[in-house]
Amino acid sequence: MAADELCGVVEKAGYHAAPHTETTVLDKRTKDPDGAHARRLLRRLLVAAVLFVPLADLSTLFAIVPSARVPGWGYILTALAAPVVTWAAWPFHSVALRNARHRTTSMETLISVGIVAATAWSLSSVFGDQPPREGSGIWRAILNSDSIYLEVAAGVTVFVLAGRYFEARAKSKAGSALRALAELGAKNVAVLLPDGAELVIPASELKKRQRFVTRPGETIAADGVVVDGSAAIDMSAMTGEAKPVRAYPAASVVGGTVVMDGRLVIEATAVGADTQFAAMVRLVEQAQTQKARAQRLADHIAGVFVPVVFVIAGLAGAAWLVSGAGADRAFSVTLGVLVIACPCALGLATPTAMMVASGRGAQLGIFIKGYRALETIRSIDTVVFDKTGTLTVGQLAVSTVTMAGSGTSERDREEVLGLAAAVESASEHAMAAAIVAASPDPGPVNGFVAVAGCGVSGEVGGHHVEVGKPSWITRTTPCHDAALVSARLDGESRGETVVFVSVDGVVRAALTIADTLKDSAAAAVAALRSRGLRTILLTGDNRAAADAVAAQVGIDSAVADMLPEGKVDVIQRLREEGHTVAMVGDGINDGPALVGADLGLAIGRGTDVALGAADIILVRDDLNTVPQALDLARATMRTIRMNMIWAFGYNVAAIPIAAAGLLNPLIAGAAMAFSSFFVVSNSLRLRNFGAQ
Repeated sequence: MAADELCGVVEKAGYHAAPHTETTVLDKRTKDPDGAHARRLLRRLLVAAVLFVPLADLSTLFAIVPSARVPGWGYILTALAAPVVTWAAWPFHSVALRNARHRTTSMETLISVGIVAATAWSLSSVFGDQPPREGSGIWRAILNSDSIYLEVAAGVTVFVLAGRYFEARAKSKAGSALRALAELGAKNVAVLLPDGAELVIPASELKKRQRFVTRPGETIAADGVVVDGSAAIDMSAMTGEAKPVRAYPAASVVGGTVVMDGRLVIEATAVGADTQFAAMVRLVEQAQTQKARAQRLADHIAGVFVPVVFVIAGLAGAAWLVSGAGADRAFSVTLGVLVIACPCALGLATPTAMMVASGRGAQLGIFIKGYRALETIRSIDTVVFDKTGTLTVGQLAVSTVTMAGSGTSERDREEVLGLAAAVESASEHAMAAAIVAASPDPGPVNGFVAVAGCGVSGEVGGHHVEVGKPSWITRTTPCHDAALVSARLDGESRGETVVFVSVDGVVRAALTIADTLKDSAAAAVAALRSRGLRTILLTGDNRAAADAVAAQVGIDSAVADMLPEGKVDVIQRLREEGHTVAMVGDGINDGPALVGADLGLAIGRGTDVALGAADIILVRDDLNTVPQALDLARATMRTIRMNMIWAFGYNVAAIPIAAAGLLNPLIAGAAMAFSSFFVVSNSLRLRNFGAQ
């Protein structure tokens, strides 16, 4: 069957479908269907909420105090209720109708039937012939009040719409990962023509084997091979590698990475949907699609609860009819069962807990984006960390300065570091920025020379200073200083970069440059392990660097040399082994892994891709919020489950009362109000989470 024919069949079944193409995967910069759906729900919610307030007051007043009824009071209530129970509640009615066509039920079925039943019963009370009521006193007035439930029908609509709006908004934020990825790709590319001239064209029009030019600060437009030039390339976005990678002629480069210095002429080997960058977009999309298949807990229960309610309502009505009570009485009991079963408190169960948890989380620097991620939070047993930018600062810095010979005083260290910073201040290399940051007021440099891939040299204060690779610095005079040799071996064994500083031909110091650990890393990992969680490090760095970081922070195991798809594979393997996995990351390369895990946590200072893909965002750049976020998520899920148990428990307990014909405004109104009050109060307990 062709794709168009299949889409037609799906459309006839009441669903929307469109052929899947590569362009729809890549063109995510402006398309946000979930965001549009959330905005439509918000419009319905605002209208319903505005009308609900006066409707609730007037409906209750007119039901209890008939003397307060003004001429045309029934039409006033109807005018207020009609837009809410029809237009605002249409998303539930449409799903209920579709379910009816396919002979299935869901929570929307019960919501829709409850709204319709409450409205029908109320309108019959409002416009039907009402016998005069006698007696005085507030309690007698309440007990004998008319059965007007328009505020119940409107309240269910408002509360459930609020929950659906927050769900749609969370899905939109998850989809922002794809849009953020698309924004990171090159928009235009300078194609090199045969005569040496350059022609700027849209990156989407680039063809294989075409040569293009990339300059410092520009994003490489496609996967390719360097034909001419050399440059340092920031690969951290794609691989997680902290150190820039030097590219020379014949070296392979990846689209989506950034040239830091130098000019490269690249021949495209993969363009468009065939690039690694596009493959990463597909990884994120596929992972999100898989996660979206999870059914809401309410729908699982509704699959049994809804048919049972209908059966009970029908049997109760039939029993009263057989007993000779009359058709009016039987119909009243049937509607009573449906009204009392309408999940008003259930509509509050999830959104109130989520709203309170979100508010408390914001105070603690934690943002929980959606409900689905919380379903498996209590069973998480493994926490996977990215390294660069997550456990580490994500910025290269001089970690140690080792002096040669007797030059061990602080003054000697500052002098040599200042000379090195002065020379490096004229360089655009990433290592240079780290050295300059270690001595922020460098002196002037003259005669600056940069030797690509080796180091730099210059005249500073009458001294000839060289900074670079140890092999280049010692090219004429070998270095036998034990302290420098040891510093070099130790640093390189940990995967760190070591450069030598030579002053007037004499090697004076070794500078170790590395991505430093965050102060909170060790404490956060210890807190997770104390909760019985297994910790794993996934990084694009080499084995030595990965093992060194894992040992320093106390992580159980480390996996090195990981590409984005490799991280996803590791997480998938852990899940297949029966583990429930949480992933903590911050980079573009973490996006697929964040959505592929059972729970994704993104550091707030991370990229838009990581923030969009994650289920929980840690606003503060403090890893201590990781165990705190897991605890808040668990507390939120416990609250939601307790709310739902109460909401359904209330329905189950009240249904026999309605079936027995004992339903009256006092029982229904008080029970519904108390049920909702319990749900709200239980959710508000989350405001005290984390209080000392």
